[in-house]
Amino acid sequence: MHMRKKKWARPELAACPWYIQDTEAMRGQWKSLYPADSPLHIELGCGKGVSTAQMAHDNPDINYLAIDISPDVLGECKRNIERAYAGAPIDNIRLARFDISVISRFLAEEDAAERIYISFCNPWPRRRHQKRRLTHPRQLVQYRAFLSDGGEIWFKTDDTELFEDSLEYFSACGFEPVFVTEDLSASGFTPNYISEHEEKFTAQGLPIRFGRFRKAALPDGPRAAWPEEEEDP
Repeated sequence: MHMRKKKWARPELAACPWYIQDTEAMRGQWKSLYPADSPLHIELGCGKGVSTAQMAHDNPDINYLAIDISPDVLGECKRNIERAYAGAPIDNIRLARFDISVISRFLAEEDAAERIYISFCNPWPRRRHQKRRLTHPRQLVQYRAFLSDGGEIWFKTDDTELFEDSLEYFSACGFEPVFVTEDLSASGFTPNYISEHEEKFTAQGLPIRFGRFRKAALPDGPRAAWPEEEEDP
């Protein structure tokens, strides 16, 4: 997500008690940051956090970790969370900035997340870039390491090709479909917290693809022969 640099974002994040700066030091210890010993849900690429903020506010019995690589969008996310909580204590959500492509440096088996959210990530349509997708097998095998047995990944996108490819990725990496729809709005699925992206795409008449995928046994291992795409020079 591209956004103009916001000079206020970094100072606000630095002063925020629920923004975690030393993320590598927290590997295997994320649950210690929350007052309550509640299930941990992780959002990868939270963006401005419009849906994140409402979801965390509405579910105080869940601990949330919202991740993005941009401090500018995390600054917006922080402000949206503060608006949603409207002065109430913000105990069940933490923000963190790091590169999701190397997420295993920051999260470990001991963190035992019960759910991962991936919403409207970059589709990287060019073949040589597809391994950058957040649903690519090289990412899914990393998520398996810190996702509890039976834990789920909830995935949303407006991109048909990304969704269809991701169905293959999930299957190849030992994730069973629990619920899949090519039109989330028409499916009646709840709860559905709507982000700024979803609102925009729905207003344009674009159907939102959505799937819940449960971590299952991996009898043959991840797809070993998945093609490696070349990077641009």
